Amino acid sequence: MTIDTFPRQHARTQRFTLGAPRAFTVAPDGERVVFLRSASGTDRANALWVLDVTSGQERVAAEPVALLGGAAENLSAAERARRERSREGGAGIVGYATDAAAELAAFALSGRLFAAELRAGTARELPVPGPVIDPRPSPDGRHIAYVAQGALRVVGAEGEGDRALATPESDTVTYGLAEFIAAEEMSRYRGHWWSPDSDRLLVARVDDADVRRWWIADPAHPDREPARVAYPAAGTPNAEVRLFAYDIDGARSEVTWDRKAYPYLARVHWSADGAPLILVQARDQRSALYLAVNTDDGSTRMVHADEDDDWLELLPGVPCWSPSGQLVRIADEGGARVLAVGERPLTGPQLHVRAVLDVGESDVLVSASAGTDAESPETGEVHVYRVNELGVQRVSTEPGVHSAVRSGDVTVLVSATPDSPGARARVERDGKHVADIASHAERPLLSPRVTLTEADGIPCAVLLPSSYEEGDGPLPVLMDPYGGPHGQRVVAAHNPHLTSQWFADQGFAVIVADGRGTPGISPGREKSIKGDLTLTMEDQVTALHALADRFPLDLSKVAIRGWSYGGFLAGMAVLRRPDVFHAAVVGAPVTDQRLYDTHYTERYLGDPATSPEAYAHSSLVTDDGLSEAAEQHRPMLIVHGLADDNVVVAHTLRLSSALLAAGRPHEVLPLSGVTHMTPQEQVAENLLLLQVDFLKRSLELT
Repeated sequence: MTIDTFPRQHARTQRFTLGAPRAFTVAPDGERVVFLRSASGTDRANALWVLDVTSGQERVAAEPVALLGGAAENLSAAERARRERSREGGAGIVGYATDAAAELAAFALSGRLFAAELRAGTARELPVPGPVIDPRPSPDGRHIAYVAQGALRVVGAEGEGDRALATPESDTVTYGLAEFIAAEEMSRYRGHWWSPDSDRLLVARVDDADVRRWWIADPAHPDREPARVAYPAAGTPNAEVRLFAYDIDGARSEVTWDRKAYPYLARVHWSADGAPLILVQARDQRSALYLAVNTDDGSTRMVHADEDDDWLELLPGVPCWSPSGQLVRIADEGGARVLAVGERPLTGPQLHVRAVLDVGESDVLVSASAGTDAESPETGEVHVYRVNELGVQRVSTEPGVHSAVRSGDVTVLVSATPDSPGARARVERDGKHVADIASHAERPLLSPRVTLTEADGIPCAVLLPSSYEEGDGPLPVLMDPYGGPHGQRVVAAHNPHLTSQWFADQGFAVIVADGRGTPGISPGREKSIKGDLTLTMEDQVTALHALADRFPLDLSKVAIRGWSYGGFLAGMAVLRRPDVFHAAVVGAPVTDQRLYDTHYTERYLGDPATSPEAYAHSSLVTDDGLSEAAEQHRPMLIVHGLADDNVVVAHTLRLSSALLAAGRPHEVLPLSGVTHMTPQEQVAENLLLLQVDFLKRSLELT
């Protein structure tokens, strides 16, 4: 019998996400909660479920094995790319949309279109051209819009009258889908929006003809043609994005704004509370316009304009209209990230607002962390609050990371806490607990022994071996950061620290530090890295030294590991501070900032044509990256998936070449067929084991 281990369990359960309920929708009448969940903690195939709020009973509305007759899923290249952008590692029904009443759901399964009657619990396939991507019912439930072969199509909810509303004019054009930059960097994963009256749609038209083509080859299969990818690297052309208003009979008008000055279509909102609302951004992201759309002629009027000396952050749930027709937005004002309704801020520096979750008649539901003027730091906590003109009320009570989905008087409160595995989904009506949504996720084989603290103002998580006792002496140190924008790792929850605890149990004191640039405290702290990403590495050093006075750390044996931005940090640590760091696992690193995408890289470093020094200073393959402390060579294990189309393997190859030219020893581990997500079970398991072996070898640990 095979003995289970944490690396095997961690890989098999996709980081303990399988079997957990997600993607909640609350029906406006308060009778149903719709969600996705797989059958067990090792089952990748999600089914569509409905909870009856009154009885607390759950039932399956659509089950992928039954709908496919046991056949395997067949995903198109476009669907695989869409899932990579959203970091979707599941199978079966991975997304769905409902009508306004949450009575009809539509979803794509194996490139085919299905509709589910949520009251009756029945599902059926609609015979339409495929492969189908992102189907969405009209609010009245009479039609379903979807994308196939780059065309935006509409079909009746019973399968009648299928037709193309918008057909691509060339093979570089798509209608109804988000472009690479919107999906990868703006968290805008869709490209079509129904009107509240179900008679029109707003449809994004994307033309990537000017975007440079890259080729992602599979060296393990030289007989296969490389994949051709349109990748907008920093300083190069983006896709052209336009927006059209379509009547359901096919008549259209183009939505007009100054696309030359504001090329990024960042957000689209269309509700019964006002005209369609779009948020457009300048390429340097220092200015943005909130525009109301006249769908009769496509003209727009400005509702609000924003400017910032550094950049304007895009945040979930905004902009939108309140029921009274006021603009709801999250703004950086007075050194705080505040909720504003109309022209009035409703929160202050006590809260750092992170997302708008719902806008009701009497309040706005938000998620927020403690701000700069909070009475206590609440390290790593995120709570749900009700906000209105009378004040702020916290909805979530216990320490942890909380979010919510609400419609009317029913709320699904999702809570992850430090002392319990996974997350709990609690259904409340008017604030009273009425039901729980079960999780089938596996219970981890270990529990983190984590201390959440601050070190010189830097939020940190410190993990010691489970068996460590006071007096056992100092431990070799493993820094385990992400450490960059949008990547908070120090959170008051159980599961995010499991891998760090496993490394701790191999004999390390593990430190996770969220330095400047990471979210959660203040806009100024996030934006302090403008023009210089090396500041994020300096904060890792600061946190390490500050914690050495309080924890049993052996500073003569310090390693660092990381993936993506964390990989960049790990590489920079041993190259620029070999006096501090003695070994590094460098996973999928961005080593040459000119090779990463426009919206992300230009936000922090500007245009490479006008700010070449910023790119050189924040890259690992330049003289800035390799010249310092050249006499000290530290072991590096560089790991990269050869199928990665986000941080392409050229980053690792350029770093390896530069290291070789500089006479620096290093190891490279190529992962055949692996993308940026590393979803393959055996790869994920063995990658943890290989890292521990490398770290112990490099630090000369017995």
